[in-house]
Amino acid sequence: MSNRPIYLDCHATTPVDERVLAAMIPYFTENFGNPASNNHVYGWEAEAAVRQTREILAAAINATPEEIVFTSGATEANNLAIKGVAETYFSKGQHIITVATEHSAVLDPCKYLKTLGFEITILPVQQDGLIDLTELEKALRPETILVSVMAANNEIGVLQPLEKIGEICRDRQILFHTDAAQAIGKIPLDVQGMNIDLLSMTAHKIYGPKGIGALYVRRRNPRVQIAPQMHGGGHERGMRSGTLYTPQIVGFGKAVEIALVEQAKENQRLMELRQRLWLQLSSLGGVNLNGDPTQRLAGNLNISVEGVDGAALSLGLQPVMAVSSGSACTSANTSPSHVLTALGHSPQLAYASVRFGIGRFNTPEEIDKVAQQAISTIESLRKQTTLV
Repeated sequence: MSNRPIYLDCHATTPVDERVLAAMIPYFTENFGNPASNNHVYGWEAEAAVRQTREILAAAINATPEEIVFTSGATEANNLAIKGVAETYFSKGQHIITVATEHSAVLDPCKYLKTLGFEITILPVQQDGLIDLTELEKALRPETILVSVMAANNEIGVLQPLEKIGEICRDRQILFHTDAAQAIGKIPLDVQGMNIDLLSMTAHKIYGPKGIGALYVRRRNPRVQIAPQMHGGGHERGMRSGTLYTPQIVGFGKAVEIALVEQAKENQRLMELRQRLWLQLSSLGGVNLNGDPTQRLAGNLNISVEGVDGAALSLGLQPVMAVSSGSACTSANTSPSHVLTALGHSPQLAYASVRFGIGRFNTPEEIDKVAQQAISTIESLRKQTTLV
């Protein structure tokens, strides 16, 4: 293990916490029942475990357990929210608003809906990655049925002003959806105080298992209705059919439970590590911070490096660290990050960017080693450029 690169890509995924794994294991072997089997003890055990996770997730966002719909992850939750609202509220309007820096799991469903005749407004962001609330208000129309704005950006970590966005939407009686895949367990979320009507989440960004997520769907004030995107069995009150994956659901609940207990202390630790890394990297000059310096996830540091080739930079960092230049979900795409170009970066500068996702198991010693390798690589590449 000691020869493996230092893992600093926690926005892509995280290792499963041993406490989470321990909670899951009995549901693969002893308590293996189907939670929909209500005639015997095996089903009752599984159903009780699922219910407990609903309660944990609901408490985490100030919702009720009945408002939690399990999915395979945040991508499915986003699709269910956006397409489900579009189909249900089609007669009310065909206009949806989202943001240029959203994850492809939001932008792609919106592009799909555009082929069906919906109008999609994609708001720009300011240089700090935050939306302009005045521009949001200007974009609203009588036929607007949904506003979808990400809680925490997966590349630059920027935290959008959810409470203010929710207030604007509620005043106009427009549904508000947020992709909180990167936010759940990391920042306080309150669907009542923030007037959020639909909220997507996932387990594997907070040391839970892959393959499990959830969608919060508001049941009152207003009661939100969504058309199912998967049919067959009527599970999850008809909104998402399919046998519930009990071990994954148990792991999701445990991951959120741990994250909430440790949130304040862990955020402070992550901010200290982030600052430690940033102070060393910024001493070089020509290293730019991407995104608002304060309104961001504690463990996120995204930089753009002037005067280097992006591919060479990535290659130089690889032996020591596992980092990303953008979203893991679009890593096969050869285009520059749409998030960084939305900030106004040139393609060249966007390519020469690095996303450090600092996590629960990183240490100060690892941060120093990463900083040294990054500085050495940048200095070497700049020197080569000068010689050429």
